[in-house]
Amino acid sequence: MRRARARLALAAAALAAGVVLAQERAIPPGELKSGSVFLGSDLRALQNDDFANPGMLWVERGERLWSELAGKKTLACASCHKDTSMRGVAASYPKIDKASGKLVNLEDRINLCRTGRMDAEPLRYESEELLALTAYVARQSLGLPIATRIDGAARAHFEAGRAAYHLRRGQMNLSCAHCHDAQWGKRLLSETISQGHPNAYPAYRMEWQTIGSLQRRIRACLSGIRAEMLPYGSPEYLDLELYLAWRAQGLPIETPGVRR
Repeated sequence: MRRARARLALAAAALAAGVVLAQERAIPPGELKSGSVFLGSDLRALQNDDFANPGMLWVERGERLWSELAGKKTLACASCHKDTSMRGVAASYPKIDKASGKLVNLEDRINLCRTGRMDAEPLRYESEELLALTAYVARQSLGLPIATRIDGAARAHFEAGRAAYHLRRGQMNLSCAHCHDAQWGKRLLSETISQGHPNAYPAYRMEWQTIGSLQRRIRACLSGIRAEMLPYGSPEYLDLELYLAWRAQGLPIETPGVRR
């Protein structure tokens, strides 16, 4: 309840600050560009080569975990889904979980299956196992357009995420929009600023020397502007993930992406 009030207060603060939250995207659909467009040719080639892309190591591990038995019910993901294609599933997240009425991302959905159906322990955010399973499931939707929904119960989360995206924060007093709406395509030191889309995550980043989730990238941005970082899985991050997915609607899933 406290966090719900905080998210509503966040939206009110953004409006009070005079932020224009128009329904239309700041970047028209015809100008949407995946982060891979802003990479050098070497990294683009690395991402597109299944044998060289380092993120594929996690996809392969996720494929093995998919068939491993777990929990007190000794079930595997494949026990229920062996005859069900996962293609298209990742493209619809984040979404409202029908059972709980809560907004969940793909990582949460995997853990809900583990705890609710397999009687297994949830996997920790950024653990190798959860990253691998998330990357494996997302990879099944390679090339499909992001198609998340913001109607019904998701609408309030979308509005909170949109407010968070436009809210100035941290010691540098910047919002996400200052870089990824107003400055994309320009140079920042040795890098080109992207439009900040989530379609490649989980992604392998050279600076991390490992694969990481979208929430890890969000936290890195917050650290860069010297703003408060919340714990992984915080509702505020889920709201922002939903807004980012809506903002990237139509872009193809590229998981696992490769980024600088």
